[in-house]
Amino acid sequence: MLSRITQRQLEYFIASGEAGSILGASENIFVSSSSISAAITHIEAELGAQLFVRHHAQGITLTPVGQQVMTEAKLIIEQMNNLYTIASESLNSVRGPIRIGCMETLAPMLSPELIYGFGKAFPGVSVSLVEGNHEDLLNKLKTAEIDIALSYDLTTFNDLEFTPLAELPPYVMVGENHPLAEQSAVTLKDLEPYPAILLDIPYSREYFLSLYRNAGVTPEIVMKSRNSEVIRTMVANGIGYSLNNVRPKANLSQDGKRLRSLRLSGENQALSLGYVCAKHTHKTRVISAFAQRCEMFISNQYIPGMAAPSFYDPHIVPLLKTG
Repeated sequence: MLSRITQRQLEYFIASGEAGSILGASENIFVSSSSISAAITHIEAELGAQLFVRHHAQGITLTPVGQQVMTEAKLIIEQMNNLYTIASESLNSVRGPIRIGCMETLAPMLSPELIYGFGKAFPGVSVSLVEGNHEDLLNKLKTAEIDIALSYDLTTFNDLEFTPLAELPPYVMVGENHPLAEQSAVTLKDLEPYPAILLDIPYSREYFLSLYRNAGVTPEIVMKSRNSEVIRTMVANGIGYSLNNVRPKANLSQDGKRLRSLRLSGENQALSLGYVCAKHTHKTRVISAFAQRCEMFISNQYIPGMAAPSFYDPHIVPLLKTG
């Protein structure tokens, strides 16, 4: 006799339907393709119905029955999550699932201590991490695909609420052999003759270009990348300098070359790092607990995995926490 369908199998089924392929689901939820395929096969056998049409090398498509099952599966998962919420709040404990979004440029620093450390601190909590750019995260919050997100104040937050935690001023990243590498601070005007590398992701791209525009400087952008580690490696190899707000503690690129960080002088807008939640929605105990952890772990004096901003910009006024 076949065993009944588990919550995990339903989650794999939903992920596959949303991704349109088993491989896409595997990449999104970090589960092997074979495990997802086995879960789908089990559900189809248990229900006695074909849920997907398999297209050779072109992914999968929900059948009409599969679409109905998808709708019900999402309701079941939501109801099961609600059980954790009810139990958690009635027992005054922190347990249940939480889906945390994190800006992709922040995730390498914040994930180990802040996000996965939260799961270790509260063993009854199941943490799912979703990485993306600022635009991705806001869209996922609005569609309730994630519960809370760590990002910047890069745009206005319609229907969303941003809580600032730390100020991250822009700084200049150069290779150790760059002509300006021995300077302690430079201006954007000083950088104008030199080639620049731009972080090319939504909102971040516009933010950095606005710094140049406000300073009346036209940068010579020779390279662009969506990956901050690629940019660090290009900078370390002398291709150009780059502006950034996130300063990892390590001063080496992934190929082992040394980087230098220079203070950016002048009136340059800092970014606020904080967390974002949907407005006018009830925060479960587990979401409130994670928000509180963010407030405890992130400030102008300390940010997990990063050099604290107060150490690389003397103009930052520390946030005073009360209570």
